Amino acid sequence: MFANLKPQPADKILALVKAFREDPRAEKIDLGVGVYKNAEGTTPVMRAVKTAEKQLWEIESTKSYVGLAGDPAFSDVMIDLVLGDAVERSNVAAAATPGGTGACRQAFELMQMANPDARVFVSNPTWPNHTSILNYLGIEHVPYRYFDADTRGVDFDGMLEDLKGLKAGDLVLLHGCCHNPTGANLNLTQWQIVVDVLNEKGAIPMIDIAYQGFGDGLEEDAAAARLVASCVPECLIAASCSKNFGIYRERTGLLMAVSTETSRQGLNQDTLAFLNRQNFSFPPDHGARLVTMVLQDPDLRADWAKELEDVRLGMLGLREQLAGELKRLSGSDRFGFLAQHRGMFSRLGTTPEMVERLRAEHGIYMVGDSRMNIAGLNAQSVPILAQAIIDVGV
Repeated sequence: MFANLKPQPADKILALVKAFREDPRAEKIDLGVGVYKNAEGTTPVMRAVKTAEKQLWEIESTKSYVGLAGDPAFSDVMIDLVLGDAVERSNVAAAATPGGTGACRQAFELMQMANPDARVFVSNPTWPNHTSILNYLGIEHVPYRYFDADTRGVDFDGMLEDLKGLKAGDLVLLHGCCHNPTGANLNLTQWQIVVDVLNEKGAIPMIDIAYQGFGDGLEEDAAAARLVASCVPECLIAASCSKNFGIYRERTGLLMAVSTETSRQGLNQDTLAFLNRQNFSFPPDHGARLVTMVLQDPDLRADWAKELEDVRLGMLGLREQLAGELKRLSGSDRFGFLAQHRGMFSRLGTTPEMVERLRAEHGIYMVGDSRMNIAGLNAQSVPILAQAIIDVGV
């Protein structure tokens, strides 16, 4: 059996992490790994999460299973966080998953179960694991234009042109905020146009929202998901708690199936539980329990929101500092897009050859497509990166 296994493609980001660790240069900068880091280069446990964890240690009396779909209280607080009052709670089925990745996987399998012939339209580019999972499941996926390499913004005309190829029942994967890997986002007017196209074509939106609170704020970052959910007959939403609660290793996510037909909620809920059972049986609970405790307690929630806002403003400050430094060095506004992007990532929009030069000549590590993690910077490393970008002629 084992002799028949074939080597799988190496994960480029993990390979980048290994190369960074082995680089002896003192001023090397890691902009590759997709994890939030503070100015000291660590991913801290948030204050409210730490407090909730202490409380949980005191009150938790069992480690028994919670349920196939996880704790309903976790679903409730997350649905409220993401959707607010955009839709009735009775129209939403939900199940806890191992992280946002698990939610995406379950969403694709749900679509495959409901309509084996459906295609998934994905932005070009998108988070690589989206297409990796789709390939593994044997689901046809179609790229739609998204990133404009000249403006480093959204190629909205190209996106609309490509969405004309949708057929009824196709799924359209959309990033709810803080697009990964580009950092370029649709505005609400553009979101409404996309919704109109989907309704006209009979296509189903799937929102992957992994960075709520990292862009323009908790409410602002949820606006697109709320608009979509309130304007279409049905949709899927995959939410992650890894970033905005800082609980990456706890693998905490939620898949929501939203339908205007309340009578379908029961079947949708049973189907989500069934899919969990086939994949991992019961979802992890520790992270979900912490999120629930934080969001249910007014004081913890306020402290969490304050710390999250500090994180958001810190990344925005780094963006503005980098754009300003590049403007000073280049004498032009051609890097102004960096201050306009939102979230952890920006796509610099240069060639793999330039990215390799940044690594070889300056110890700057970023993904080959020039995606860089803004949270990998601090006030001292921004000038170093800016000078490197100018030196190699990006």
